[in-house]
Amino acid sequence: MRQNIKQRREHEIVVSENDHARLTGLAESSLERLPGIAEELLAEMERAKIKPLSRIPANVVRMGSTVTFRGGDGEVKTVTLVYPGKADIAEGKVSILTPVGAALIGLREGQSVAWTSRDGRRLELEIVTVEAPRADAN
Repeated sequence: MRQNIKQRREHEIVVSENDHARLTGLAESSLERLPGIAEELLAEMERAKIKPLSRIPANVVRMGSTVTFRGGDGEVKTVTLVYPGKADIAEGKVSILTPVGAALIGLREGQSVAWTSRDGRRLELEIVTVEAPRADAN
């Protein structure tokens, strides 16, 4: 990978006011059902820099963004980050309430992150490109 993999906490993440409110509520309502991922998402929202949507750069991953990333194994994948009700892995729609979904939110093109999969493996990814959400994405 071009950059050294760093712990996510070393990267500044940026989220829109709307995404912050919705994701905080979603994480809080998921604490009993999915405590690990809900706590991770809450931690990300607590440390995120919150901005109006008009001030979120186009290269930042937000809800509805289509993201191309390269895994530590060199494999390139493209996914769209969605809310749980719209998730469909066959269509490349990844829920924010998954470890990879929570790892992606707020990152920019070129940033790398290490994250832990549901089965406990430590994985790495680098954001290659970010396509802004379509108007009907959320």
